[in-house]
Amino acid sequence: MWLRRMRVGEMLALLGATLVIVSLLLPWYGGSTPGTLSAWDTFGAGVVLLIASACAALAMVASALTERSTALPVSLAVWSVVVGLIGVIAALVRLLERPDHASSLCAGAWLALAGAVAIPLGAWLALRDEHGTLYRPADPPPRPTP
Repeated sequence: MWLRRMRVGEMLALLGATLVIVSLLLPWYGGSTPGTLSAWDTFGAGVVLLIASACAALAMVASALTERSTALPVSLAVWSVVVGLIGVIAALVRLLERPDHASSLCAGAWLALAGAVAIPLGAWLALRDEHGTLYRPADPPPRPTP
């Protein structure tokens, strides 16, 4: 039942949040220092913004699954677009600026970028999707005429 409540946009945003979370566990940079650097080794504002965009996407998905009205899921989708776009910019900056003289990018940085792009795209698609509600509309009896 809960899977029927999710639209394509929410599934894409959930995939993006998952990619961002998984990327935090993988190496991001390789280079002149021995070994590789992860996001936690180079923790900064960019990582915080990526985590914020993943949290916004997770909140949007959770509200779509639990709310009966559309007010909260739509407002969270709007905020997910905004925070997600900020996360995309943060991911791009993390790709271009390589800390501690790193010379190569590893899989974590690319997964974070893919997830960061999927979050606002999924939220945008969730806003555009206007499929009908899962609940039957109320059918009150007609009022008696005087």
